[in-house]
Amino acid sequence: MAKGRIRAKLRKSHLYTFCLYQGPNGKGQQTVGGPGFSRIVHCNGPQLQSERPFKYRSNDISTTKYSFITFLPKALYEQFNRVANLYFLGCAIASVTPLSPFSALSMIAPLAFVVGLSMAKEALEDWKRFMQDMEVNSRKVKVHTGEGAFGKKAWEKVQVGDVVRVEKDQFFPADLLLLSSNYEDGICYVETMNLDGETNLKAKRALEVTLDLDEDEDFKNFKGIIKCEDPNPSLYTFVGNLEYNDQVYALDPSQILLRDSKLRNTAYIYGVAIFTGPDSKVMMNSTNSPSKRSRIEKKMDYIIYVLFSVLLVISLISSFGFAVEIKYSMPEWWFLQPQEADDFYNPEEPVTSGISHMVTALMLYGYLLPISLYVSIEVVKVLQATFINQDIHMYDEETGIPAQARTSNLNEELGQVDTILSDKTGTLTCNQMDFLKCSIAGTAYGSSTNAVELAAAKQMANDLEGKVELDAVVSYSEKDRQSPIKGFNFEDSRLMNGNWLKEAKVEDIILFFRILAVCHTAIPELNEDTGSYTYEAESPDEGAFLVAAREFGFEFFQRTQSSVFVREKYTASGKPIDREYKILNVLEFTSKRKRMTVIIKDEDGQILLMCKGADSIIFDRLSKDGRFYQPDTTKHLNEYGEAGLRTLALAYKKLEESEYSAWNTEFQKAKTSIGADRDIMLENAAEMMEKDLILIGATAVEDKLQKGVPKCIDKLAQAGLKLWVLTGDKMETAINIGFSCSLLRQGMKQICIPAIDSDVKEEVKGAILKQINNGSEMIKAEKDPHAAFALIIDGKTLSYALEDDIKQHFLDLGVRCASVICCRVSPKQKALVTRLVKLGTGKTTLAIGDGANDVGMIQEADIGVGISGVEGMQAVMASDFSVAQFRFLERLLVVHGHWCYKRIAQMICYFFYKNIAFGLTLFYFEAFTGFSGQSIYNDWYMLLFNVVLTALPVISLGVLEQDVSSEVCLEFPAIYQQGPRNLFFDWYRILGWMANGLLASLIIFILNIVIFYNQAFRAGGQTADMAALGATMFTCIIWSVNIQIALTMSHFTWIQHTTIWGSIAAWYLFLFVYGALPPSISADAYKLLVEALAPAPMYWTATLLVAITCNLPYMTHIAYQRCFEPMDHHIIQEIKYYRKDVEDQHMWTKERSKARQKTKIGFTARVEAKIRQIRAMMNKKH
Repeated sequence: MAKGRIRAKLRKSHLYTFCLYQGPNGKGQQTVGGPGFSRIVHCNGPQLQSERPFKYRSNDISTTKYSFITFLPKALYEQFNRVANLYFLGCAIASVTPLSPFSALSMIAPLAFVVGLSMAKEALEDWKRFMQDMEVNSRKVKVHTGEGAFGKKAWEKVQVGDVVRVEKDQFFPADLLLLSSNYEDGICYVETMNLDGETNLKAKRALEVTLDLDEDEDFKNFKGIIKCEDPNPSLYTFVGNLEYNDQVYALDPSQILLRDSKLRNTAYIYGVAIFTGPDSKVMMNSTNSPSKRSRIEKKMDYIIYVLFSVLLVISLISSFGFAVEIKYSMPEWWFLQPQEADDFYNPEEPVTSGISHMVTALMLYGYLLPISLYVSIEVVKVLQATFINQDIHMYDEETGIPAQARTSNLNEELGQVDTILSDKTGTLTCNQMDFLKCSIAGTAYGSSTNAVELAAAKQMANDLEGKVELDAVVSYSEKDRQSPIKGFNFEDSRLMNGNWLKEAKVEDIILFFRILAVCHTAIPELNEDTGSYTYEAESPDEGAFLVAAREFGFEFFQRTQSSVFVREKYTASGKPIDREYKILNVLEFTSKRKRMTVIIKDEDGQILLMCKGADSIIFDRLSKDGRFYQPDTTKHLNEYGEAGLRTLALAYKKLEESEYSAWNTEFQKAKTSIGADRDIMLENAAEMMEKDLILIGATAVEDKLQKGVPKCIDKLAQAGLKLWVLTGDKMETAINIGFSCSLLRQGMKQICIPAIDSDVKEEVKGAILKQINNGSEMIKAEKDPHAAFALIIDGKTLSYALEDDIKQHFLDLGVRCASVICCRVSPKQKALVTRLVKLGTGKTTLAIGDGANDVGMIQEADIGVGISGVEGMQAVMASDFSVAQFRFLERLLVVHGHWCYKRIAQMICYFFYKNIAFGLTLFYFEAFTGFSGQSIYNDWYMLLFNVVLTALPVISLGVLEQDVSSEVCLEFPAIYQQGPRNLFFDWYRILGWMANGLLASLIIFILNIVIFYNQAFRAGGQTADMAALGATMFTCIIWSVNIQIALTMSHFTWIQHTTIWGSIAAWYLFLFVYGALPPSISADAYKLLVEALAPAPMYWTATLLVAITCNLPYMTHIAYQRCFEPMDHHIIQEIKYYRKDVEDQHMWTKERSKARQKTKIGFTARVEAKIRQIRAMMNKKH
């Protein structure tokens, strides 16, 4: 870049109290070089990092489950980790021996097809992850290529030691040491939302010694050595030093720019890559992509064990029977020529023959274990995922982003979620602050109505009229207030358009607005298109205050090194006036101080202290005469807090010149001191000045929730789901959001466990455990059934609460509370909390987030959902499902989750039913024929049974079945609880379906044997041979299982009818075509249908009788259940069938109001609590 470019002339260090610079030989060197601090980085010398011990990991990242090398062994391991696949692998190997009752091809081909298809699906899904990784790795950044020249390189090519130039609004490609910026004193602003969820900007400052490295050509001869800590996941610590120009300079976190954070409000910076790729702190906080399996799939393995046990038992019976027949009966069977028998049929060695027959039996009865079940499930899940991807109701029109099922393995798990663990910033909120209300001189301004009170009043009116319309009330509260001005959503004519000049306390109002316009560190930027100013502020709150001040007529438009300029639009003269305020000192906001102060001198020479901060902090620093407005302001603050607004109190005091000079001398002495006591001296100096303040008012800004968040949380709560919020924000911010989205409410008892100041670990742990136990005892002692508790815990405290000896107590308390909010948590802690909830409760957990700081918990949870937001794609890349906004989670779970769970559960149960009904007939016939190993069915019948003749109906069940419509799912959210309670895949239902299959197999076999045994079958008097009997039994099976699936379905379209009745027709078509082939191919099936079966009335009569008899038990069961023990969806189906939802709206609405889980969070619960409060007050008056 050419010399002489326009430089920002602000030295930001003048605006800050606490200087982050440390001189040579500062603190931090003692540990460098020791264990854990061995990293050596040659600045501007990546070629020196190419050999050990200085060769560090590359900067490319991977979130895939497989690599090109590991795919084959790892995918094969996952496939044969399934019990059924392992069994069929053994059968495929045994099929090449003479013991096989089938050809080798008929055993190997289905296995290869099933395993290959599943592996292809896994490869396709992982390929998508790989392409997203490539997108990140291919991002470009300017890197020093030598001789003072910078060229663009892909992120994956950045090496440790590279000097990079990052420009405004770009992400940092690696963990960097900040060398310089476009500002003279090397300051830059960083947004770390992807790391800790916070949207307020962090100020970083380069070492003073590297500030001159501010042009491209300055790096031509730049050399230095960084010695620092080894890679670790701690986001907030760094220890190291820089050796430069024969001096050693200590480094600390204020000079470190972390990967995936973004450069804001700064034109450019130069930095040196310290940690790259997997060594970067954000990647150290992530974990490898886990292989997740749903609970149903895991349980399916146990069902396979049961069926395999049945298979072993009947195979043992068959082997024993075969051995007995060989020993005692075979010598008399002259036609078998027993004198020439081999080892497999040797009357002299019946034990050997029985053991060898065991292998034959295991293969013959293998149809009890449905190999096609897995491939059918894979097909169904892919189609379910396609429906999720194509759902127009989960398509975000603003961003054009649809929902995406990134893996289809967990579709049914969506219907079994018990606990949701959610990030806050970017997930629940949309990173925008709106100035909404204010209190000035004891008067409240801002006419926005409290939604809770409005909803409560409306609901009470409806109750009096006999109506129940709480959903409409909730929807009413969801109407977004559309603000034409970003950051300003204030409505009150008393303050707008200069009308505040007519107010009684106009002087106080002017001072209030001046504090908003002056007490900040923002920089104005003129928008040449609109002619108005926008503001680049450290926090969105400050930006909202400045926009509000501008709209009220106090426009901040310029900042110099020592002054700020404000244009006052409304004056007594009627003409705008530009006023200059000299900035004498700035005491900045920190999470510890919870306040910000500026000391200014106005144009009249009056020195003023202006302060804004948390109300509790400001109120403690008021003078006796400064509390005049405190009672009214406190009342307004409570109202704002109940509405979920973020509040700050504003105060001031006038200073005499002598008073200020004396204080400033002490302050400058503390500011320029060097040593461990510097921060304490500065804090003491600030305390001396920030006292005896006069309260002027308070502000209320809305941390704007994403569209639909309160309604979504309300619906999820009614569906019986619990919600934990894990955020990097401070406790006060998190509590405000808790109120905004109705996780907290007025009257809810908050169990707060803040950070404890102590250096003795055992003391801290003891104090935390005591608070947890006290909270548990409080809940146990509570008698009020409507009482609700919320657990709010700080991240520092959480680190102790997650230790082995405390974590179970913490979990027990969290589970008992209606809502849990964890504040100031690191990405690692988010993952640990998720793991604790998942393993501790044993129930399905879902984690949702939008940033790189959420990757750990997304991967740790049973289901990970990523928000496809504007801040990077790391969360999406690590997720199982992605949506554009949090509100789509309602439909993803309550609709698709419910459907997918029920579809997969019914599909698997039906699959076992039909295979038992089919497979056991083979055993019965073999036993009937002396355990000969003879199959009653043609090989082609058996091959086509699962692949063609019963495949499509079961797939249509798994893809299209709807017990209730999507609208009804949302209107009756309690139906969702069928999944978490596992009503459709518990052992009672599984064994019931197995018993149904056993009964059907007995009916099919016995009725066919009774009907055809020793009776004329054809017109000529011939009895049925084995081919006719086998074809008739198979026809009965096809009819019975397809009628059964038709009875199971609740929702029919032409597709279901086509697959069910088409499958039956396909059987007859196959029998006709196969029988028409030459006898050398069709064998005993030659013209079987045309000449033997079709002309025989007994064939059709037997089919009708067996099909009806097989399904009578199920029809009896379902009739009894619907009449005497109906489930929720049975009642709804009946109401819909008789159109009661149209003809009797009152009954329909009443049923809807009952179809909610009793919950203590959400807007509905909040309104109900308000109603109880109002009624209690009314009862007291009467």
